[in-house]
Amino acid sequence: MVYNEANTSVDSYLLVDEKGVIIKQLDTTIYYICFTQDTYGYFAVFGMKNFKGWAAIDANEKILFNVYNASNGEPNPDILVEGKIRIVNSNNLIGFANSNGQVIIKPQFESVSTFYKGKAIIGKSCKEVPWDNHESENGCHHYSIVCRKHGYINTKGVVIKLGNFTFEKIMKEIGWKSPEEQYWN
Repeated sequence: MVYNEANTSVDSYLLVDEKGVIIKQLDTTIYYICFTQDTYGYFAVFGMKNFKGWAAIDANEKILFNVYNASNGEPNPDILVEGKIRIVNSNNLIGFANSNGQVIIKPQFESVSTFYKGKAIIGKSCKEVPWDNHESENGCHHYSIVCRKHGYINTKGVVIKLGNFTFEKIMKEIGWKSPEEQYWN
């Protein structure tokens, strides 16, 4: 677990065990923001100086994997859903790690949703389509991912179906819901 300890002069991040005992204080010249929820036990998600994207680190500060950015055009690292978090490799392919920080589905998908009831929607032959006239003042560019083919996988990463289907058709077929829909419904 990670706690952000604010004091009057500087913020710090503390790695603590399940009993709340401090394991170590992290160097804020390396770690500039933490996105971890208290429920992560084996890794924490950080923004790190001189590191592209979001890093999942263990208690020894070893980088386990890069965490997928869940929102196009703004900083938003993925979260655990059904005990899995999306990860990304240097080729921008997406896979999954479990809550223990172990890669369980190697990065291989151009586009993939979170899991819902053991299924995740995948996309193939995808491209980024910029939003018309949308650039924020800080230079963030927003875009949508558009794929020619969609399908879905199981929790082992096995492709169950893939073809000339829309995301919406696959979503309806498997009854998939986003984490936001799951939370609000």
